[in-house]
Amino acid sequence: MLALGAAILASGCSRGKNNAGGAGVPVLVVLAVETNVPVQIDPPPVGHVMPYSTVTVHSQIGGIISEVHFKEGDEVKSNALLFTIDPRPSQAALDAARAALARDQAQLENAKIQFGREQKLFDQKLVSQDEFDTSRASMDALVGTMAADQAAVTNAMLNLEFTAIRSPIDGVVGALQLYQGNVVKAPDDVLLTINQIHPIYVAFGVPEQYLPEIKKQMREKTLKASAVFENMDVPPQGELTFIDNSIDPTTDKIQLKATFPNEDGALWPEQFVEVELTLSELTNVVVVPSQAVQTGQNNQFVYVVKPDPTNTTSQIIENRPVTVGITYQNETVVKKGLQAGETVVTDGQLRLAPGVKVSVKSSIQPAATASATNAP
Repeated sequence: MLALGAAILASGCSRGKNNAGGAGVPVLVVLAVETNVPVQIDPPPVGHVMPYSTVTVHSQIGGIISEVHFKEGDEVKSNALLFTIDPRPSQAALDAARAALARDQAQLENAKIQFGREQKLFDQKLVSQDEFDTSRASMDALVGTMAADQAAVTNAMLNLEFTAIRSPIDGVVGALQLYQGNVVKAPDDVLLTINQIHPIYVAFGVPEQYLPEIKKQMREKTLKASAVFENMDVPPQGELTFIDNSIDPTTDKIQLKATFPNEDGALWPEQFVEVELTLSELTNVVVVPSQAVQTGQNNQFVYVVKPDPTNTTSQIIENRPVTVGITYQNETVVKKGLQAGETVVTDGQLRLAPGVKVSVKSSIQPAATASATNAP
């Protein structure tokens, strides 16, 4: 391999000398730029989209479903009417309870009058103690009966109210389990499931070595997260809101949750996405396209295009050793060895060697600003 490398270097030097008077090796170049680069976890963890809350709807009373007030897949608001259970049996029970209450109330009024009479007769020593006590017990019994009747009326009113089944949350309704005309057995039968998706969770796991840094950063600021998946032009943005209380011993990962407003409904329960969790930001760093960075025998380097000192109209190559940092989306941070504004080669490196004359095939454009990058 050393012999081959020497041969290639010698060949490159030979080409450099041979092309001294020619047009030069054609290359594509770009300007190194100074920018801010967010630091993210590498590789981005795969996240599982979860509803913010899930409610399984049951009926609290039995009966026939007389009407369904929504379509499967509809978005519903809290307290929206979902089902109507035939209210006639509940209404009849309420009427009967009210009638019993009215009857016992009349009996109680009569018992109070009788007790008043017995009280006067007892004071005049005209009735015995037993007769007086019996009259008072009859009145007290009717007081208890009245309380039971009132409870029966309240229960019947609740059962009538339960014939209208309403949504407890804002959310999206799932598939119907029972349809209009079916008999509901309370409370066992499931009518449908509602998922709240505004906001929504994305659960994901990260290696445990990131936990100290995550906890440190969360104490100082809110950590931003984005969900990336195919055919999504603008990734949804959210915030890290939950760290599990233990590490999974089978995977050596800590489970996290990010909350996304999801106002446009881009995220959907049970979907899988890549989560880009931003831990911090590198400021004012030099960035070049990753293809500009080459790997040599002892170090990494870039080919820098410089003016030819022997010919002001020509450009030649300089082999520049560099120290690189984090990389994301084909953008690499250069820690040492390169300044912003210098021109580096991004294509055509196979024919290059120090001192080789080059001709630029395209106009010089700044390196694309890196929007995110990975944690070391």
